[in-house]
Amino acid sequence: MMNVLPLIQTALELGLIGSLTVLALFLSYSMLNVCDLSTDGCFTLGASVGAVVAISGHPYLSIIAAMLAGVMSGFITAFLQTKMGVDSLLAGIIMNTALYSVNIAIMGGSSLLNMNKVETVFTKMQALLGKGAPEIYKLIIAVIAVAAVAAFLYIFLKTRIGLAIRATGNNPDMVRSSSINPAMTTIVGLCVANAFTGLSGCLLAQSQKSVNIDIGSGMVTIALASLLIGGTFIRSRRMGLRIAGTVIGAFLFRLVYTIALRFNMPAYMLKLVSSVIVIIAISGPYLKSRAPELAKRLEKRRC
Repeated sequence: MMNVLPLIQTALELGLIGSLTVLALFLSYSMLNVCDLSTDGCFTLGASVGAVVAISGHPYLSIIAAMLAGVMSGFITAFLQTKMGVDSLLAGIIMNTALYSVNIAIMGGSSLLNMNKVETVFTKMQALLGKGAPEIYKLIIAVIAVAAVAAFLYIFLKTRIGLAIRATGNNPDMVRSSSINPAMTTIVGLCVANAFTGLSGCLLAQSQKSVNIDIGSGMVTIALASLLIGGTFIRSRRMGLRIAGTVIGAFLFRLVYTIALRFNMPAYMLKLVSSVIVIIAISGPYLKSRAPELAKRLEKRRC
């Protein structure tokens, strides 16, 4: 039990921080029906901007700066789609490629930033709790961030602009006939979604006390897998439960990831683990629906 509890706590901390990116994809992919492939670069952008601002002595401002950087990334991606006629998948790929150079420039031409002696929101919380308190300061920050973002997203999707975003994802033609500009809803949706991604990258960087240029590598795969896992566990049309499902999915994915690390799996195999989890998450519901038919076929062959 003493070994299991730290494992669960680590998975919960990383899962909650990563769930902010999952919530971003919930908004862009599930609600707006746009597969934003700039997630990896935007995550690194939030991490690098947050790290640079924190290193300059402004840990709280780093959160705002990272989210604003995410907004800018989302705006440019949406602008390419809506105003330049670039396909949504291609726009994400182009933006992701461009952000690699941008992130290197933000980090001062280096591919790594060390934050060991830098004051962050996590060290602030640790100091607030005191030396005698248990090591849960990272978990507290992660819970506060996820609760705030989830509450905002729940309220936002019930506003007029939020309903317009949901309608755009369902039927853009109907939105146009209702005198609503789908380009505007796409821009707003991607700006909000990428703000969440930037926040997620910023918190992960400050939690790890370092940033490298590959910190966001594979985040879109992880987020999509978590989103699918959450949708599998919680099947509901109620918005609150769907948002909660994304957070649960992120935790479950990270738990599997953490267990794989504890079994001394080589680091280069973790990408394969991510891919296998994605395959299971996608094909699981389909195979479950086909199970009765497959069972009947097996019975006929036995007869």
